[in-house]
Amino acid sequence: MTEKRTMVDVFWYVLLILWSATILFPLIWMLYESLKTNREFFQDVWSWPEKLEWVNYQKAWDKYGLASSMLNTLYYVGVTLLISTFLTTLNAYVLTRMTFKGRKLVWGIIMISLFLPGINALVPQYVLMRDLGLTNSLTGLVLLDSLGENVFFLMLLGGFMQSLPKELEESAFMDGATLMQVFMRIIVPLSAPGIVTVAIFKFLALYNNFLAPYIYLSDQKKHTIGVNMYHANQMMQYTADWVTLFAGVVIAMVPSVLAFLFFQRWIMEGATLGAVKG
Repeated sequence: MTEKRTMVDVFWYVLLILWSATILFPLIWMLYESLKTNREFFQDVWSWPEKLEWVNYQKAWDKYGLASSMLNTLYYVGVTLLISTFLTTLNAYVLTRMTFKGRKLVWGIIMISLFLPGINALVPQYVLMRDLGLTNSLTGLVLLDSLGENVFFLMLLGGFMQSLPKELEESAFMDGATLMQVFMRIIVPLSAPGIVTVAIFKFLALYNNFLAPYIYLSDQKKHTIGVNMYHANQMMQYTADWVTLFAGVVIAMVPSVLAFLFFQRWIMEGATLGAVKG
């Protein structure tokens, strides 16, 4: 019996290694391709570079205007992350910790939205944004993504909050605390692992968001990093400067990769606690 379990463990271990390799290999390949010259790239895409061309990263930074697009992305992601995380926390608290008439109906409507493809809302959203004069505006994009609640994040954080003892709130109300004081001083600190988890997922989703910035931002000076790199890729049919493009893509990947590597423990802990206790 012990040997059988060991063989099964080895099988899954090897399978996970192979799966990891399929994810890591394209990233590693792109990294060393970005350190070649274009001549070396077209001669043999699998060969190692004779000399590490770190100048490709400087060329990509200047040629594709990555500095301005990074600042645009920082504003868009940062402000949206703060507003949307606060609203998700507030919504989760109201729907899971408070009792009011129609709460089950609201949850039912939210659950129904899970079965509706988000692409269906694209046209009415654009018409509304256009009529409000919020197109071609980073602030308009911030409002769109901040006020649009994500059901997955709401369920994740709501499940986490449901695990908190109700007696904590009751004791605070008996001591004269207001509803907002209970929310800010008790619920938010105790829900910190879940909030951090939601914030990290939101960051990765916002940073990698391409469709909304591409549709709503027509001014090149306002493009986020994802849209910027898309247009850089379109230029390849005229310039074929692939090594510089690879360097730009590597630069664009760095923030999201670092965020995941640094916060992966919080992601696992928060997701597990929310699933088990909720």
